[in-house]
Amino acid sequence: MRKEIKLKNQVGELERVNQFVEEIGEELGLDMELQMNLNLVMEEMVSNVIFYAYPEGKTAEIELVAESDGKELTFVLSDQGKEFDPTQKEDADPNINPIDRELGGMGIYIVKNIMNKVTYQRLEGKNLLTMKKEIKN
Repeated sequence: MRKEIKLKNQVGELERVNQFVEEIGEELGLDMELQMNLNLVMEEMVSNVIFYAYPEGKTAEIELVAESDGKELTFVLSDQGKEFDPTQKEDADPNINPIDRELGGMGIYIVKNIMNKVTYQRLEGKNLLTMKKEIKN
């Protein structure tokens, strides 16, 4: 299975991300908990691109590709925004009260804890974030 979606860097596109993940979940027969977790991950990472990768007012394209061999599900998120490697960001401490915590970091912490493997590359002016999840059928 291979699917892809092209999105604009606009908040309204997050609904399309949800539908994309839902379709994949149905096609692969994923349980609801896993589907919800994957949805959280994709929403978090796509929204980071929407809010932080481009200067305000600049419209750009974001691409999300999903592939599965039946044992593993791989998502690759790509954009041409400013270079940022979320895997190098120090994990937020989940034990700190959210009021006392610095802004940011929890999304990446959540992604690293839900997915089995998260890697980043900068290739030909593009950010490529690869997120892999083992799936059991």
